[in-house]
Amino acid sequence: MRAKDCSGRTLAFLGDAVWSLLVRKHLIEKGEGIGKDLQKKTIHFVSAKAQASFYDALKEKNFFTEEEEEYFKRGRNANAGSVPKNTPVPIYRKSTGFEALIGALEIEQKEDRIYEIWEQVRTLMGE
Repeated sequence: MRAKDCSGRTLAFLGDAVWSLLVRKHLIEKGEGIGKDLQKKTIHFVSAKAQASFYDALKEKNFFTEEEEEYFKRGRNANAGSVPKNTPVPIYRKSTGFEALIGALEIEQKEDRIYEIWEQVRTLMGE
């Protein structure tokens, strides 16, 4: 399977899982509490608003490659069907693009690049 053969929604579906697992493992390794506390802390990394802000901050630094930007655009432009009530459409689309980018990197087995993005995000979050 190649990322170029997948739809933006498919890439975002996978990227959501990859990013969520990365965040959850990080929080558990740091000993960040249990149950409800972990869920609240996870939201700071996996919410649409958070992911959109991560993308914006890294984009401003010209952090992403042209290919990564293409995957982002495919996810951002994908037909989502429905958008959560409390999330503005532009924010939701941007977070979907971010997830698609992560999903594409996973399919292409570029785990090192996912971790580079993760390290940048951790720095942004003051971790």
